[in-house]
Amino acid sequence: MRVVIMGGTSGIGLAAAERLTAAGAEVIVTGRDPEKLAAAKDRVAGAEQVDGASETDVAEFFERIGVIGHLVLAFSPGALGFGPLADVSLASIRGAFDGKLFPYLYAIQKADVTGSVTMISAATARAALPGSVALAAVNGAIERIVSPLAAELAPVRVNAVAPGAVDTAWWSFLPEEQRAAQFTAVAADLPAKRIGRPGDVANAIAYLIGADYVTGTVLPVDGGFTVA
Repeated sequence: MRVVIMGGTSGIGLAAAERLTAAGAEVIVTGRDPEKLAAAKDRVAGAEQVDGASETDVAEFFERIGVIGHLVLAFSPGALGFGPLADVSLASIRGAFDGKLFPYLYAIQKADVTGSVTMISAATARAALPGSVALAAVNGAIERIVSPLAAELAPVRVNAVAPGAVDTAWWSFLPEEQRAAQFTAVAADLPAKRIGRPGDVANAIAYLIGADYVTGTVLPVDGGFTVA
């Protein structure tokens, strides 16, 4: 099984790469940071520098690697666009789309996939959280394209995973003490009573890759956040 994970050098993407590699898959990850790529090379079959926001980079990458079984899209612009709408510039909102939705679309256009496409959205797509307008817009757009893509690309399966709060570098914009306090407060309100780990989401990605009869689905992995 040959899998490409774009945005796979840290956080959820890297956890998925390690999970799938342990299961016997040939995993190729992409990213932009040379240091993270160098570290990832020891853990997966291949690691290549690709700017997901560059149509040229993406097209050249997929032309070079040829046919793959599964594509996982884990790009993240971080907390770009996070904050009350009155305080967020339209440029940062555009940047959030340019850093996630459009790279997903570029990759899907160019990849020669035979099995499945799995995208990472977020629970913010369906939550009424102040300060998350831009995140809701981007992740909501990703979730809305799952069904039409599943119909359009069939028999290739298309799904998404929607994580809640997960302990990754996404939260690095907060000082350590504030981040810990935020995690404690969020965990207290979750049915699962803890913050998510990258491995939790990686398990869901692995499930969707192997679930031959599941397509057009958005799978929440949020500790019960969306039902709390």
